[in-house]
Amino acid sequence: MKLLLTSAGVTNPTIRHALEDLLGKPISESTALCIPTAQYGHPWLGPGVGAWEFISGTSEHPMVDLGWRSVGVLELTALPSIDEERWKPLVLEADALLAAGGDALYLSHWMQESGLADMFPSLAETVWVGMSAGSMVMTPQIGREFVGWKPPTGDDSALGIVDFSICPHLAADGEPGNSLAAAKNWAAGIRPSSYAIDDQTALMVTDNGTDVVTEGQWKHFAK
Repeated sequence: MKLLLTSAGVTNPTIRHALEDLLGKPISESTALCIPTAQYGHPWLGPGVGAWEFISGTSEHPMVDLGWRSVGVLELTALPSIDEERWKPLVLEADALLAAGGDALYLSHWMQESGLADMFPSLAETVWVGMSAGSMVMTPQIGREFVGWKPPTGDDSALGIVDFSICPHLAADGEPGNSLAAAKNWAAGIRPSSYAIDDQTALMVTDNGTDVVTEGQWKHFAK
């Protein structure tokens, strides 16, 4: 897939333009499925208001409310209990998959349990738009600082679709989020190279490589 890995959604025109470049057409002509699953595994979010705000497009993080031609819901925890022909065609037809933030390891688990991860080779033209945990799930390792829900494997491994890790919500000292000092400590315990990105930054991943798309601040930690 083509990936747009954000910290807080499509928060500025630069990230929005990158999304339309990946789609190859305007958002208004594109279809999307939103995936709220990661929220259920996070101790501060869970089911309830947060999931409804994401799905309804009333969240403060722009994802669902960008003016898509249509938006549907793909709840991964439900998929193992229904026939594949009821949901796989919807995924194949969608231009974009919008993954909410929450718990990255919970999302990784259900992407595998549901069979969605197995579909990736057939989704070459689909754009995955991740927010926070929805971006981190594509990395090899999230870091112990971000482990909340404990997966059956007992470690902090995610899907490994990309070869770097992500620390989202980079923020100035004293501001809500992760400070640069905290990001440096996190990066020291990560095996692959990594990026710390703020809420005005995204990573765009295609066959041509990884590009930083930003109107904010970011830091690359090489290995």
